[in-house]
Amino acid sequence: MRITDLLKKESIDLNGVVTTKKETIEKMTLLMEQGGNVKDLEKYRAGVFAREEEGTTGIGEGIAIPHAKTDAVSGPGLAAMIIRDGVDYDSLDGEPVHLLFLIAAPDTEDNVHLEVLSRLSMLLMDPDFRTGLMEAENVDAFFKCIDEAERKRFPEEYETEEKNSENTSDETQ
Repeated sequence: MRITDLLKKESIDLNGVVTTKKETIEKMTLLMEQGGNVKDLEKYRAGVFAREEEGTTGIGEGIAIPHAKTDAVSGPGLAAMIIRDGVDYDSLDGEPVHLLFLIAAPDTEDNVHLEVLSRLSMLLMDPDFRTGLMEAENVDAFFKCIDEAERKRFPEEYETEEKNSENTSDETQ
């Protein structure tokens, strides 16, 4: 499941202004709601806070990936926020967080949030990718950075898609 398929423009804030971890989660969950993936904001938000109680999702390198799997979610989704000044997020490395991705997953048998978490983590290990996201001038540039990184890291997915597209167009001619 591609990051670009789960992330919506209305769920991205490239200039987030927050001062606490609590305020960050509240703002991120509102962004998720704006994307249409949440049917009960308070229940979803409670799920994100409950997950944080288990252990911080501030993974270090200025990154946090909070998430919740709950029936308050209508479909898998992502929200993203850049906090230029950083925020204390109780990160594992003690450093402020500047880049956040929030994952919403429905409470189903599949663990889509783990797949998305794994995919995001792989991409975010690349310092050039993180820099590209931080320097994105607008939401379209942010999306383009993600799309290019996914195409580079997971080329087989795009090759299969392009072959299927070619076969479909050949059949319709």
